[in-house]
Amino acid sequence: MIRAYVVDGERLRPVDDLEQHRDAIVWADLLNPTREEEAEVERWLGIGVPTREEMEEIEISSRLYIEDGANFMTATLPAQTEGDHPVMSPVTFVLAGKRLITVRYHEPRAFLTFPMRAEKIAMGCTSGDTILINLLEAIVDRLADVLERIGGDIDGISHRIFKPNSDKPSKRDRDFRRIFQTIGRKEELTSNIRQSLMTLQRLSGFLGNVLLQSKNKDLRARIKTLSRDIASLTDHASFLSNKIVFLLDATLGMVNIEQSAIIKIFSVAAVIFLPPTVVASIYGMNFEIMPELKWALGYPFALFLMVLSAVLPYLYFKRRGWL
Repeated sequence: MIRAYVVDGERLRPVDDLEQHRDAIVWADLLNPTREEEAEVERWLGIGVPTREEMEEIEISSRLYIEDGANFMTATLPAQTEGDHPVMSPVTFVLAGKRLITVRYHEPRAFLTFPMRAEKIAMGCTSGDTILINLLEAIVDRLADVLERIGGDIDGISHRIFKPNSDKPSKRDRDFRRIFQTIGRKEELTSNIRQSLMTLQRLSGFLGNVLLQSKNKDLRARIKTLSRDIASLTDHASFLSNKIVFLLDATLGMVNIEQSAIIKIFSVAAVIFLPPTVVASIYGMNFEIMPELKWALGYPFALFLMVLSAVLPYLYFKRRGWL
């Protein structure tokens, strides 16, 4: 599918008839293009549209290059970021003269919100390079929102680990398996956002070199600001990743504390019930000559010894603060 836009003042206006507006189109957005649609764009602009396999190459030379007078830039962008399992896929931006061509196989949210906003608000979208800058700014803003949500979720996980709802945490608060799963999802999401920001950082550097020849100082200033924003978000993503690692270590520590507390309870119980067991073992022997066997108070006396031998260690442990 090809979504085409023309300039209307400083706004964008979508068009359906590509043949009629061929010379006026400034942005052609190819979403899951067929081979026929790729061939149509190639005949129109005289450039080769990269295939999906070529877009997925990780070498910088395969993602950032100049060919047939057009600048090809590929970045990995997330889609469906409302959850913890975004779809990561490359998006290629092609600056061919005054036109922008985008090739993608998924639907990042910025590609939905930016055209709608550009149709209503004059954003200075008069050529391919200005459209690209505005689109990249929308993408970076979206990634910033995702990182902000991740930060809030991480704070919630930290609260569950270190600040239970009551002095006696409920079963839900002690469900470390669920906490581990949540931490794992946040780490995966953060790693994906960091990967996307790294590719955008490379793209912004390449685009900055491309715009060095431009006479538009505003565009050069905006790309520098965009590069600084991306670097700042990358640092923030690294901070969140380190915090996630800390929470993972803290959760493992809490699990060890819980296990130690359980082992401690069993150890104390074994020590408390050991003296009564000794007393019961003594009076369970079958020797004929045992002074207390024919004593009328022998049975209650034995019970008293067993209770006393259990209570005294308990009180001692309690006083020493071991319980």
